[in-house]
Amino acid sequence: MRILYDKYAGYLTAVCSRYVICDEDVKDVLQESFIKIFTSADKFDYRGEGSLKAWVTRVVVNESLCFLKRSEKFADILYEEELPDVAEEEEEPSVSDVPPEVVHELIRQLPAGYRAVFNLFVMEKKSHKEIAQTLHIKENSSASQLFKAKELLARKIKAYNTMNYGRTVD
Repeated sequence: MRILYDKYAGYLTAVCSRYVICDEDVKDVLQESFIKIFTSADKFDYRGEGSLKAWVTRVVVNESLCFLKRSEKFADILYEEELPDVAEEEEEPSVSDVPPEVVHELIRQLPAGYRAVFNLFVMEKKSHKEIAQTLHIKENSSASQLFKAKELLARKIKAYNTMNYGRTVD
């Protein structure tokens, strides 16, 4: 258990913090995740190199989503800010000069619903159908949330680039 914890605690903390914002809540979710990992180890099915990491990651993502669903913030999956339904004809902002930790923080600033859909789609490589089933929403809601998350994230990256580099696009 100690070896497993030492090997994956940092990585799983990063995974959890993509979904859960408050550091104290991240610790609580990780604790619940490790309890579940250790008590469910007999259910793990080794399928080659990387299967353990994939399994513990799935446990943490599921526990993070359960936490979000229990929180009042997640109940309001739609964000109040009005964003266009069609993409504007703008270039996507450059992220080449944005440090990874800043991108991570900008993603964490997304509203809970946007953040969950964005992470499931981009980081966990889930389809909109899988996301819809996981979050108990419609597929088109998943697609809409992803679109709005990307739009809001693009705005945040543009603002960061403007503030730090005096430019909006490359």
